[in-house]
Amino acid sequence: MTDKPRFDTADPSTGLPGRTYEGHTTDEALAIARDTHVIFDTWRRTSFAERAKLMAAAAGVLRRNQDAFAELMRAEMGKPITEGFAEVEKCAFNCDYFAENAERFLRPEPVDLGGPKAFVTFNPLGTVLAVMPWNFPFWQVFRFAAPNLMAGNTAVLKHASSVPGCALAIESVFREAGFPANVFRTVLIPSRDVKALIDDPHISAVTLTGSVEAGRQVAAAAGAVLKKSVLELGGSDAYLVLADADIEHAAEICATARMVNGGQSCIAGKRFIVVSKVRDAFERAFVAKMKTYAMGDPRDPTTKLGPMQSVAARDNVHAKVQKSIAAGARLLAGGEIPERPGAWYPPTVLSEVKPGMPAYEEEIFGPVAAVIEARDDEDAIRIANASHFGLGSCVLTKDLAKGERIAAEELESGLSFVNENVRSDPRMPFGGVKESGYGRECSQFGIREFVNIKSVHVRQ
Repeated sequence: MTDKPRFDTADPSTGLPGRTYEGHTTDEALAIARDTHVIFDTWRRTSFAERAKLMAAAAGVLRRNQDAFAELMRAEMGKPITEGFAEVEKCAFNCDYFAENAERFLRPEPVDLGGPKAFVTFNPLGTVLAVMPWNFPFWQVFRFAAPNLMAGNTAVLKHASSVPGCALAIESVFREAGFPANVFRTVLIPSRDVKALIDDPHISAVTLTGSVEAGRQVAAAAGAVLKKSVLELGGSDAYLVLADADIEHAAEICATARMVNGGQSCIAGKRFIVVSKVRDAFERAFVAKMKTYAMGDPRDPTTKLGPMQSVAARDNVHAKVQKSIAAGARLLAGGEIPERPGAWYPPTVLSEVKPGMPAYEEEIFGPVAAVIEARDDEDAIRIANASHFGLGSCVLTKDLAKGERIAAEELESGLSFVNENVRSDPRMPFGGVKESGYGRECSQFGIREFVNIKSVHVRQ
């Protein structure tokens, strides 16, 4: 008999061990996939009104359990409690949004062919496997789950191994809301078992949010069995500070962007490309804003910066900072590991960041900002686009027409904002280009990723 895997958790703020969870064997995970496939034929035939009632109930379950779920995120990945509250509410809003709009997004669309009746339908595909990360342990899952369940698909969740409690809690939300058994299931399996699920005929498609390397592996596995995939991968979002920007306001936006989720976000600002004329003024203002993010107890509602997800992750970030400094970057703030237990790292700002440095080339998944100097607007755009990532971007300028043009037409990214930090919203499509992945989540574009877009002709 195959031994069951075990999933250990640890409190990132102290380093002390937390709860241990018993996982599923590969055979058990495949049996769960089979069960979700079996219920699909019934679930796909339910009405939108029936699904919407259940999804609205899920939003209610989230709100009723907001405190418990925020504490679970704090315990497993270190999220400050206030940010946890906001994440749960965002999930609930997402459920409400797709409960209210899914039928409209998937309504058959007539096509005038000047003869036979013709229309396009949007039918569910089957069971979708979701491979999700730890950094937004509730939001990432509900971003996928709400539209897919409303479309009539069923779902299997393989969450990050460090947040097993969150994974099981999410399954309990749908169960408590009254969804039929097996419409949404969680499997606690190691990453090495994901391919077996993708290969399984009971899985119809796969979506992943995670690293570029994980995306390559999932894309290869899905492609080998000709299954649709959507990938939301890493990012090194560029924020362009143009010469005419309001420097204090730009520094505030950039600090907010860099420090979202303690810097552990694919759409956190990471590269701050500043026109040389205003670089010194921006750096002074930016460092002052970054220093307001004091490390503190994530249980304290006033805390703005909690621990990183793990000591290993913190050490990886620190190594990239040290390598960048050794290559010539100038340290303006932070950059030292505090003498305390847990996965702590201070807000860190690097200046004079150049090609070849980790801070220039790689995604640093932590509270580290890279300031890169540009000659002018055109040079800033060139630097922003000279990246293998293409998730989010931002333009900071007083000239709104120019900012809108650069954001809409010039920057190679899936999201581009003007004078505000990049963020996801259920009402707007979310996703990237280049090595940031492909496909879209959220909005009417996201809900149509995992449906069969079918042409129907009827000769009368």
